[in-house]
Amino acid sequence: MQHYPESIRSLIRSFAKLPGVGEKTAERLAMHVLKRPLNEAEALAHSIMDVKQKVRLCQKCYGLSDAELCHICRDPSRMASLVCVVEQPADMIAIEKSGAFRGIYHILGGTLLPMEGIGPQDLRIRELFDRIASGEVKEIILATGTGVEGESTAAYIAQQLAGKGVIVSRIASGVPVGGDLKYIDKMTLKCALDGRHAL
Repeated sequence: MQHYPESIRSLIRSFAKLPGVGEKTAERLAMHVLKRPLNEAEALAHSIMDVKQKVRLCQKCYGLSDAELCHICRDPSRMASLVCVVEQPADMIAIEKSGAFRGIYHILGGTLLPMEGIGPQDLRIRELFDRIASGEVKEIILATGTGVEGESTAAYIAQQLAGKGVIVSRIASGVPVGGDLKYIDKMTLKCALDGRHAL
């Protein structure tokens, strides 16, 4: 890498900071950018700046959005009474790609990790309970991961919602234990949602 001019070395170092990108891939990406017309490089830089400046969390579900409410929360055809609770925005996207769900979402921002000091107050659990207290929500689908952390988070939420007048169900089998929702294929996710069960 020392044979390149500093501007190219700097670009390679920047690409190498991306997850899953090693030095060789970073070098190929830098060379690709160098070969492309100036307007394409400007468009790439503009897209990166746009993401950093415009993307925020939806005020209702905490998904990624360019506006106060995301396109799902703004969609009047979605079932506002049915809320799917997930850990991260990537999990919501995975479920959306399955095409099996027509309700809305609530993104917790993680899972309970008592050993690392992450308790209910560190997630958006209170905000979920506030949404339920409004009276519009009739069913909660807990679609947290199936690992220990996801299961314990789902169990905690289900326990807190007992007797609150809302149906609580858990994403069904089909998602392997320890599986990460964003890596599960569409059909498996559809079966898991269709076969959910009450807790």
